[in-house]
Amino acid sequence: MEEFRLPDLGEGMQEAEIIRWLVQPGETIKQDQPMVQVETDKAVIDIPAPVAGRVASIHVPGGQAAKVGELLISFEPAEGGPAKTRPERSSPHNGSHAISGKRSTARTSVISEARTTSPPNGSRVLASPAVRKRAFELQVDLARVPASASGRVTMPDLERFIAQPPEPDTESVSHVSKVIPAVASAEIEERQPLTGLRKRIAERMELSWRTIPHATAFDEVDCTALVELRASLKPVAEQRGLRFTYMPLLIKLLVPVLKEYPIFNASLDEERREIIYKRAYHIGVAADSPEGLLVPVLRDADKLTLSQIAQKLEHLIQGAQKRTLALPELTGSTFTLNNVGGFGGSSGTPIINYPEAAILAVGRLQDKLVLVNGEVHTRPSMPLALSFDHRLIDGAQAGRFLARFKALVEQPQRLLLDLV
Repeated sequence: MEEFRLPDLGEGMQEAEIIRWLVQPGETIKQDQPMVQVETDKAVIDIPAPVAGRVASIHVPGGQAAKVGELLISFEPAEGGPAKTRPERSSPHNGSHAISGKRSTARTSVISEARTTSPPNGSRVLASPAVRKRAFELQVDLARVPASASGRVTMPDLERFIAQPPEPDTESVSHVSKVIPAVASAEIEERQPLTGLRKRIAERMELSWRTIPHATAFDEVDCTALVELRASLKPVAEQRGLRFTYMPLLIKLLVPVLKEYPIFNASLDEERREIIYKRAYHIGVAADSPEGLLVPVLRDADKLTLSQIAQKLEHLIQGAQKRTLALPELTGSTFTLNNVGGFGGSSGTPIINYPEAAILAVGRLQDKLVLVNGEVHTRPSMPLALSFDHRLIDGAQAGRFLARFKALVEQPQRLLLDLV
């Protein structure tokens, strides 16, 4: 019997959610045939079969999470024994597990490594997804429910356990106090497990907020010149088939500010207590998707032209919406730019994308009355909010960063003269 365990697909992942199985027990499959779709905290990935043969058992059903090293599926190899896997090996952090196309696919070398990983400690309670969902709603630990003769906890087992709880003691009283409110509120509440991308977002936000002491500086910028520059460039971009928003211009203006104030393009090594200054400028761009917010990464933004930035941004935004981006396109950012205005918001206070040192949010562009040389004028204005790691950056530095960025936005023609 050949066993396959969940491999480490990169970026230090600890678990992944089984989206759906593409094979079923009893089916005959070929080596490298896609057999299961899993979702990490960054991408949806198709994992291929490590061997050719017949599927014997599926150990983690769709809709449930599995830990790295946990047994997913068992095979009966085809005659001649299991096929040899490819010899190449690669680090899980260099993005080599992703391939081109609409889905990322784990390399066979990683799968071979996963098949030898030791199983996690503790045994897994056998139960159907419906039973697990019901137990979750009632806040019942399935490990405490007596299983039927088959060793699997069934729905009748669960209902009997709820109807006839154990004799009261410290542990059972605690259990009853958890069950009764859930049963009483079942008709007026709906509970759903925190899973998939939403769960990963929650974990990342908790990590950032718990680890980084946040502070935020605010400002507002006159975008008259920026609006005029975009209006002049937009027809040329459209002739090239490019959708030209304000974001390519803002990124182009942001990079020289990051170079001038390198602490904003840094991170803190918390274990060694060292500041890591990044010499690459990989800009994370917050993008909405049906499952939640993603941050695709525009790599080497300092080496790209405006048209190249516009083209790559379009690919990243569309890929985020369709969940088709590969892992390297979703990892490794050094600074994040969040266009709150693009989501319909006038402004907002952003949370830092851990482990970065800062994040800049730009709000909705809107006309405001301003006083210019003693006269009232209507000018297009954009709010700015810069959240920063107060361990590395002080308020005075944040103020200078915003002032420099504001000056470039108000005079973007400097880009054309290569003065920045």
